[in-house]
Amino acid sequence: MSNQIETEIDVTLTDRNRITAFFRIILVVPIAIFAASFAPNMSRSGWSAAGLLVLPALLAIVFRGFYPSYVITFNEALLGFQTRVDAYVLLLTDEYPSIEENDVVSITFPEIGKGENLSRTLPLVKWLLAIPLYIVGVFYLIYAAVLTLLGWFSILFTATYPEKCAEGVVGTIAYWNRVTGYVLLLVTDEYPTFSL
Repeated sequence: MSNQIETEIDVTLTDRNRITAFFRIILVVPIAIFAASFAPNMSRSGWSAAGLLVLPALLAIVFRGFYPSYVITFNEALLGFQTRVDAYVLLLTDEYPSIEENDVVSITFPEIGKGENLSRTLPLVKWLLAIPLYIVGVFYLIYAAVLTLLGWFSILFTATYPEKCAEGVVGTIAYWNRVTGYVLLLVTDEYPTFSL
């Protein structure tokens, strides 16, 4: 079993709703406003430090060797919510993003207990060690944007979402969730893989 955040998205490939796909950017506005209330400076790579409880986790791990359970619960719920919004915006599903857990998106955090198995010094340099991950991630974002555009046209003309497009977009979301788990959420000391 991997010691990384695992992301599973149930992608709808056939019988897609062409109208909601066409107007997706408009339809996502209400849930985007709700999401922005947690993190006013959202980026595609994940939530800003304002939304995730990064600082409490960092201080608790470095000074106490402990990961507070309430912090991991909040961060897991928030990352799951962001992934549901991403899946909707990137046309992986026609189901409007739920503010509660649902069957479309599943986020599984690694088992960290109270965090005693996490390094107390590594969180201070993870942001630096992750520079290659950011560089590769930018190329994955471009790749996912192209696949989403192709998928959008496919939905509009055939009401189907190509499986190859879905694999690439889901892989990109999973990649960035792993990077977020390593650098911001600090739920693992295992360096994320570069693969989708």
